[in-house]
Amino acid sequence: MGEVTALIADIQHCSLHDGPGIRTTVFVKGCPLNCVWCHNPECISPRPEVMYHADKCIGCGHCAEGCFSGARVTCGREMTLDEVMEELRRDKPYYGGSGGLTLSGGEPAIYPEFSAALLDRCAAEGIGRALETSLYAAPEVLMPLLRRCDIVMCDLKHSDPELHKKYTGAGNALILENLRLLDSLGIPIILRTPVIAGLNDDDENITAAAVIAASLKNLKYYELLPYHPLGVSKAAALGREQTIFEAPSPERFRELAEIVKSRSVPLRIAGRGTDI
Repeated sequence: MGEVTALIADIQHCSLHDGPGIRTTVFVKGCPLNCVWCHNPECISPRPEVMYHADKCIGCGHCAEGCFSGARVTCGREMTLDEVMEELRRDKPYYGGSGGLTLSGGEPAIYPEFSAALLDRCAAEGIGRALETSLYAAPEVLMPLLRRCDIVMCDLKHSDPELHKKYTGAGNALILENLRLLDSLGIPIILRTPVIAGLNDDDENITAAAVIAASLKNLKYYELLPYHPLGVSKAAALGREQTIFEAPSPERFRELAEIVKSRSVPLRIAGRGTDI
């Protein structure tokens, strides 16, 4: 049997936005969902893809020899555990007591053997372990990964199953089942909702999400993530078109925050601290 590998879309060093402390975020390539607002569309396909950034092209005419300006790049590199661990060790002096690996994507559960082995290697070397997951995976595949983590970050994109399917390509029943199983493990949970005006910022949806958040015994906090059009330019580089949405207004976020706080749920607003 050959060495276990995964297709890696990117590795971000010294990240401050993917869990507590300073982290190295490893983005696997491949996701079972296809969210219409996805800010990492390059991580959806489980195959390597060429991305063309027209604004970087210098018109040299030497594409076949390799792009020297970075306009044409291949997203997706097959990497071994040793190669990924080498990247993590570069950042280890900066992790302190709270940082470490964040395994993200895409969906790490589509590479269960690699993800489990990477989390085990980090544990053996004293590196903190966080997982960003859609929770859209068979429980018998996902639970062994969750048990290996110090903290888990997951999204509740919409509480309505039909609207969840409309906007992400799949219903939310499996996600909610896995969220309950995750809570039974005693691992700290960061639950998040990416908030898009007109799609999921209505009172009913946020109330339902707050009720679910309030039911979690191991919730660290619930986070509202204002929509950001980060994925639009990346989708264009892949030759695809992504709709540009809008984030709710600050006034609307204040209203949503009050809904969540009324359920005694610890709340954060991404980019705005705990209060707005």
